[in-house]
Amino acid sequence: MSARIAQIRLVSSHPEVYEPCDDSFALVDALLADRKNLLEHRPTLCMEIGCGSGYVITSLMLMLGEEANGAQFIATDINHHAIRVTQETMEAHGVHAELVNTDIASGLENRLTGSVDVLVVNPPYVPTPEEEVGHEGIASAWAGGENGRSVIDKILPIADRLLSKRGWLYLVTLTANNPSQICRQMRKKGYASRIVVQRSTEEESLHIIKFWKDSDIEVDAKDVVTNSNSVPAGVMDTVFSQLQRLSFWRSSDSNSSS
Repeated sequence: MSARIAQIRLVSSHPEVYEPCDDSFALVDALLADRKNLLEHRPTLCMEIGCGSGYVITSLMLMLGEEANGAQFIATDINHHAIRVTQETMEAHGVHAELVNTDIASGLENRLTGSVDVLVVNPPYVPTPEEEVGHEGIASAWAGGENGRSVIDKILPIADRLLSKRGWLYLVTLTANNPSQICRQMRKKGYASRIVVQRSTEEESLHIIKFWKDSDIEVDAKDVVTNSNSVPAGVMDTVFSQLQRLSFWRSSDSNSSS
């Protein structure tokens, strides 16, 4: 039997709240693709930063279902309309999570530090002028500043503090965000990474990247991730090689169509 996810017809809406779109669907598809691992992971606390319509956090609760063994769920959003819409979406699906109207995790860090086992984030990643970042309403859902990184770069150190020792982060990124650089930044903090879902549309190329803490990570002189206890550096399929192959395929497709 296939796993349940939120039904679009039951997702609530508001003019000032971001509706489920390609990035939302890609993130849920990534969670579905990793569902077996998530169930084996047995998370005790799952969190979404920037819940919007509630489509993602509701889908996560539904796909884990009773097998989640009493896991708790929490979601935040800076947009107070989004909190109400998420509540309505969850009620329509018969699930519950703690909802907090706050910027990223402000006011929650002391309470949640080191306790989040699964963190999902579809951040504002669209490159925009810096002055558009942090506006109220629906603009807060997409305005990402220079290279779309302003909010992402605020979220990453907070995610590092919130995640437990076995914590996993699922992050939506755009090619313009320089995902390879994001992975290098997280690697310095001890995180391995891989692309779970890559999806290209006419407007954007999305990468859903999973990060997890790996005590065996070492960085050699060539700045390549290795894992001393498992696979040789020349064999290990890192997110960097994944991104390189994706770039090659896109280039090949463009050449063949021209």
